[in-house]
Amino acid sequence: MLFTPLNYKLLGVGVMLVIIGFTIMRIENEVYGFISLYISPILLLTGYGIVVYAILKRDHKIDDTSTSTSS
Repeated sequence: MLFTPLNYKLLGVGVMLVIIGFTIMRIENEVYGFISLYISPILLLTGYGIVVYAILKRDHKIDDTSTSTSS
């Protein structure tokens, strides 16, 4: 498999944070509102960071066992 179950869980959490961030930004519908300026960007950056981390995270135990059996 390309990703481990932990990667998929992290990816799901990150995507949900991005969706929640855009949703609450749209619900408030004000340019200078508190949620649009402070809460939503924090959720979006956190969500995108988790998605990038989930994509780049690699399980070293799986890599060690696959290289030792192929030698």
